[in-house]
Amino acid sequence: MPAPDSNTNPEDVLRGAMFLGAERVTGGGAEIRSVNPGTGEPLDPAYRYGDAADVDRACRLAEQAFDAYRATGPETRARFLECVADKLAALTDTVVARAHQESGLPVARLTGEVGRTTGQLRLFAAVLREGSWQGARIDPALPDRAPQPRPDIRQRRIPLGPVAVFGASNFPLAFSVLGGDTASALAAGCPVVVKAHDAHLGTSELAASALRAAVEECGLPEGVFSLVIGDGPTLGARIVSDPRIRAVGFTGSRAAGLALMRTAAERPVPVPVYAEMSSVNPVVLLPGALRERASDLAEGFVGSLTQGAGQFCTNPGLVLAVEGPELEAFLTTAAEAVERDAGATMLTPGIAAAYRTETEAVAGHEAVVTLARGAVPQGASPCRTALMAVGADDFTADPALQREMFGAAGLVVRCRGLEQVADVLRRLEGQLTATVHTADSDLDAARELLPVLEQGAGRVLFNGWPTGVEVGHAMVHGGPFPATSDGRSTSVGSLAIERYLRPVAYQNLPEQLLPRPVADGNPEGLWRRVDGELGRH
Repeated sequence: MPAPDSNTNPEDVLRGAMFLGAERVTGGGAEIRSVNPGTGEPLDPAYRYGDAADVDRACRLAEQAFDAYRATGPETRARFLECVADKLAALTDTVVARAHQESGLPVARLTGEVGRTTGQLRLFAAVLREGSWQGARIDPALPDRAPQPRPDIRQRRIPLGPVAVFGASNFPLAFSVLGGDTASALAAGCPVVVKAHDAHLGTSELAASALRAAVEECGLPEGVFSLVIGDGPTLGARIVSDPRIRAVGFTGSRAAGLALMRTAAERPVPVPVYAEMSSVNPVVLLPGALRERASDLAEGFVGSLTQGAGQFCTNPGLVLAVEGPELEAFLTTAAEAVERDAGATMLTPGIAAAYRTETEAVAGHEAVVTLARGAVPQGASPCRTALMAVGADDFTADPALQREMFGAAGLVVRCRGLEQVADVLRRLEGQLTATVHTADSDLDAARELLPVLEQGAGRVLFNGWPTGVEVGHAMVHGGPFPATSDGRSTSVGSLAIERYLRPVAYQNLPEQLLPRPVADGNPEGLWRRVDGELGRH
């Protein structure tokens, strides 16, 4: 079905359906509607969960499409990704209107998210054309080498196979149907089966219609993409356990991510799960920085903490600093900023309820002091900002205090000195980000902390705030467990394509059979490592 233009009314294109290859299909299971988180009202149309037969069909179509899709050249896949981006851009007004209804996120934020989503697709198109992702290496034969001749060995990367992607709750577009997991998998040459998130079913159907239209326009096999709807513990687990699925991309809760990892590990043939799950994103305020700009740091921290109702995976939920008057000045200003905060609508009533439970549990801890609370916003999914403090000894003694509070809640850890700051950092679980604020007088202390931060986080920031993840070539959005299930990878940026590729070596292949990336004469014009030297050989 052709994608509708940007003036189309959502009701004209939403049918409450999944996409199983080229066909829109209504599930036969339980009825479900996305909910307006501000009012709690269910939204039309109704959707129905799919079942085992729907999963089987989606995975079978993906398997059938794989050989033909992976055989397409980089230019064909690049044009396909650009076509998807164009189709989504044409739907901007319609998609933003529906996503606003389903998520409560501001229109400006969602409009920017459309741009980020199309930008990711275009980034991977550029990556495909550049070619280094193919990892071409050639060790030419050395027949006269003693004591043993060396055979001709050539290496490139090939796609893994069909990939399952789980849409995230907090980014209805950039980490959902057309998000980074889907874009990087499609770029790698892998068909994708997406499980839509229940919180934004209409947004997912609209995005899927754009992708489906691009598949048809580019003449690709229908099984390159399918969208299924269903609950995670049954349908989601069934997708991951299907033997035709070769990798999984997931962004969501720690409990759900661990469940998918167990399912994947218990398969007769286990597969990798790239899961982004949990992070409190510690911020270290060094003494010189606090002396010079305590008030500015406090305002910046609260602004970052409350952005998006604290529902970014990189919101700073933890502050570490040395006790003293400078820290007290920071806390005074931060508390005032929190008390002025009007609160915000969270993504779903369930997320709001979980946030309330988590913050009440931390606030009720005997060693924790509540410094300030924001206003209670109206609506069915309120987020009331919270600022609390605890001593470092009590913090490290209770792992429960280290858990993520998904929302605008911050915990300040009072440390006796910089050695204790370093000790607390060493005891933390793996993180997506770690931030340090310094002055010139803090550089020696920062130098001592840097190796600790590198070991604990995927991205280390100085004198900034972690909310906001640049989509580019150098970005790492990942980190040691449990920030992600595999800290060697990233879900944002061009390096993400490597998650869905694997290396293959070819030894003494006849010249006529050599894949183009490692063929004689370098027909693709790639940078290749030939006999150890990198160049366009």
